[in-house]
Amino acid sequence: MIRAFGLANGGVVELDEAWLAPGVAAELFATLRDGIGWRQERIRVRGREYMQPGLVAWFGDPEATYTYSGLTLAPEPWPLPLAHLRSQVEKSAGAAFNSVLCNFYRNGSDSMGLHADDEPELGRNPVIASVSLGETRRFVMRHVKDPRERLDLDLAGASLLVMRGTTQHFFRHGVPKQPKVAGARINLTFRCIVGRP
Repeated sequence: MIRAFGLANGGVVELDEAWLAPGVAAELFATLRDGIGWRQERIRVRGREYMQPGLVAWFGDPEATYTYSGLTLAPEPWPLPLAHLRSQVEKSAGAAFNSVLCNFYRNGSDSMGLHADDEPELGRNPVIASVSLGETRRFVMRHVKDPRERLDLDLAGASLLVMRGTTQHFFRHGVPKQPKVAGARINLTFRCIVGRP
């Protein structure tokens, strides 16, 4: 069942908590965990450089170069499991994607700070589709101006979250630390790079 959340200022979030069958999700998690060349990148946040609190990989069509937090990622070719998943995500989200950012959270100490996917090369109102595999992790959304406007979700393995509308203009999202979480999580964030205006 898909749950839809209407956000302030025209944002929309849709969550399918059982998008993949459990066995399929578990197999995909193991395949990606062991088969991807994960790396930890240095990023720039508010003028300071940090090592990312997690591991990443970037795949996509040849033109899908992506820049965020002072980091420019040239895409590696689509691995077969991600190419297959891409077509499924496109069908469910009703949108086309030419790239995927893969994040590997080794345990609850790995996190992602609040941010918006609002880089110019994503276009005006990007559709962002996020597949979660492995451990359940908290996903938080905060309005950029009104602290009363917020959404907290627990994203289980096998779920699909889609952000659309004006979400990236008015909300930031992140994955906070959860020290009690021992297991690993992989998050696959599909997006379409349209080039800089």
